[in-house]
Amino acid sequence: MTPEDTFIEILDRLAALQGASTLFSAYDLAQWPDEAVSAMKAQKFITRARAASSAVCPGCEEECVMPVHAIPVSSGEPALFIVCDKRDDIGRVPVPVSRLEQWQTSGASIADLLAGMLGLQRPNMGSSTAGRWEIGMLKGKKNSSQLILVADGTLTLSLANHSIPLTQVLALDAHGLTVDEHVLLRILDGDEREPSAGIGSPVWRKQQAKAAADARHNQPGGSRDKQQQIRDIWATGKYSSRDRCAEDECEALGISFSAARKALRNTPDPTPST
Repeated sequence: MTPEDTFIEILDRLAALQGASTLFSAYDLAQWPDEAVSAMKAQKFITRARAASSAVCPGCEEECVMPVHAIPVSSGEPALFIVCDKRDDIGRVPVPVSRLEQWQTSGASIADLLAGMLGLQRPNMGSSTAGRWEIGMLKGKKNSSQLILVADGTLTLSLANHSIPLTQVLALDAHGLTVDEHVLLRILDGDEREPSAGIGSPVWRKQQAKAAADARHNQPGGSRDKQQQIRDIWATGKYSSRDRCAEDECEALGISFSAARKALRNTPDPTPST
């Protein structure tokens, strides 16, 4: 997995929760490139959250998410373990405390990050509403406009009556997070000329590749569509566990069990019908 893949996965999960605080486990971070994780922590794109009460069980290859139990000890940290109820040959599985570590991001924290990187002053927090965060007043050579982060199935930036995917402005590579302010200023001032770097330049190619990847992921039947479908099925309350939901529905959706299970991580429990 590349830093860009990691970044897209994080934004997809955040968008699915409409920008609400989204948790990532130590298991998630272990799947991502070390340099990307270090950069996101250093730049506070992800911050430490409360310890988890469940974890991915290390007992077998099924990677079930199970509750973690604790036994107090006379000194030091309690002994943590998972009780496997799926197989008869496993039983109690020790869990290192590091597996309960969690990190988080949210629409509000990304708005703070963008404001800092662009040198903008965020308005009063009361100006933010669900799925919408004002970042600050961006000034161009001719015009100015409030820059707003919007979460509505995807994450976009809005300014001057235009909308642009967040991934076309904010990027993650091996060196960390970068913001392309020039893209925003060109929209703000209505500059429709080709970028100064020119067609075929490394910057242009990166933007085109990112736009093409977004188009593939977003199209009907694409990966984001399938992830949303499995989340919608889980939300119906048809299944009592996320593992069973992923196992029974992954084949029909044309995705792997691990991809389906990953899409269901940190999703809210279904609302009981009345």
